[in-house]
Amino acid sequence: MRGGLVPVLACVLVAGCGPLAQGHRDPGNSHEVATAAPSGRADAEITIARGRVSPPPGWLEVGKGRQVGITVTSDVADEVHVHGYDITAELRPGVPATVRFTADLTGVFQVETHGSRLVLTQLAVR
Repeated sequence: MRGGLVPVLACVLVAGCGPLAQGHRDPGNSHEVATAAPSGRADAEITIARGRVSPPPGWLEVGKGRQVGITVTSDVADEVHVHGYDITAELRPGVPATVRFTADLTGVFQVETHGSRLVLTQLAVR
């Protein structure tokens, strides 16, 4: 009896983890800023107007070692910051600012503004 219980319990646990993994990938909405194959280049264009991020925050995916380019245009002065990479760029009203870097760290990293504390996207490096 004990030998038959272990495979059943394992199946229940694995099946139960599926939705959690998918829910973690989609942070509160289905709007993705940009998605590239894990081996491709990732680029995103984000606009901030009247305190709103467009498109709504989503995921930007790229493979380790690939190039990332995130261009942000804001209607107010601020600073964009890529957490984990500690890369920043000054935002001047109406002037696009681009951060470009090689994704050499794996994980999930938040990209946000410092002054207004707006989440712009999540960068997933695999």
